[in-house]
Amino acid sequence: MAAVKDDSNDYVTRVLASPLEVEAAQWNSLLALQRSPSPFMRHEYLAAMECSKSATPATGWTPRFVTLWRGAELQAACALYLKAHSYGEYVFDWAWASAYEQHGLDYYPKALVAPPFTPVPGARLLARDAGARDALLAAVLAWCREQALSSLHLLFVTEDDVAACRKAGLMLRHTVQFHWTNEKWADFDAFLASLAHDKRKKIRQERRKVSQAGVTFRRALGTDITPDDWSFFYRCYERTYYEHGNAPYLTRDFFARMSRDMPDHWLLFVAERAGKPIAASLIALDREGGKVAYGRYWGALERVDCLHFEACYYQPLEWCIAQGWQRFEGGAQGEHKMARALMPVKTTSAHWLAHPAFADAVERFLEREGGGIENYLEHLENRTPFRRG
Repeated sequence: MAAVKDDSNDYVTRVLASPLEVEAAQWNSLLALQRSPSPFMRHEYLAAMECSKSATPATGWTPRFVTLWRGAELQAACALYLKAHSYGEYVFDWAWASAYEQHGLDYYPKALVAPPFTPVPGARLLARDAGARDALLAAVLAWCREQALSSLHLLFVTEDDVAACRKAGLMLRHTVQFHWTNEKWADFDAFLASLAHDKRKKIRQERRKVSQAGVTFRRALGTDITPDDWSFFYRCYERTYYEHGNAPYLTRDFFARMSRDMPDHWLLFVAERAGKPIAASLIALDREGGKVAYGRYWGALERVDCLHFEACYYQPLEWCIAQGWQRFEGGAQGEHKMARALMPVKTTSAHWLAHPAFADAVERFLEREGGGIENYLEHLENRTPFRRG
């Protein structure tokens, strides 16, 4: 696409139609400079979204990657998508879209800066320094105005991104996720001992139900995850979506590409009964950003009481403790995660709306919502599952 020269700082802005137009090594080198280099912002992950036909114009995700260059060196970049809907984002703006529609205005397409279908905090505005980050955001906003887009949304951003967004006048919005932090427990029993009696008892009861049902677990890490394992996992993943009346977001080919291009970033738990696999839980691993594990996908072909908790929480937490991993992020929403010692964490997104009246209305809404989030967090903190004192 056409390049635009910014004479104020010697950057050349290029808006690209695909992540494939940037060399993987250049992109990943820039990502590695960030304080939170999420594996979900790796070139391989974003390219797989497109090449597998998971995030494409046909599914409502049109890539427009904004890049800043100085000569042949990539200075800053972000993964931007033109969205034809608000699915797969996990920061909900359906009410905003409805308000636009009621006033005869088009909310879509809008601009989104985030990896598709991935509600995981991490760097969004990749840059060599704060100045390049500010210039990147300015270029993104200018491009949104040129394209007459209704809005720009940066989801699950880091503190560095927040600083740039606040400086540019974007509105901030907060949501709550639930993350577990490893306090260097010796083993799972030591972790349980740190919990209040009722929580400790509940977890033991849930694990006992799974065990008494004859279910055992097999773990496979990285290249030890076989093609048959990946195929079985996808059957489980697909079943979960169809049981809820939806087609799965991600295609089988997406996971085939993950097994080929990012194998070391995945850990699979397979539940078996009588020698037969019946469920699977796929965990993502951040090896560069501080030993963080992410609960991502799960599914079951048979129903066993409490199997979801065992596959998606207790098995991963037990692995994290044994391997010395620092954090396990349980994903968007779900107060039930607190009973498993995943504690509330405030996450942030940033928003720009082109229409002044709607921007004012949304800003007032976010002020009220923000107060509610703070009260909600305080309420949750008072419900700690850990032993008092």
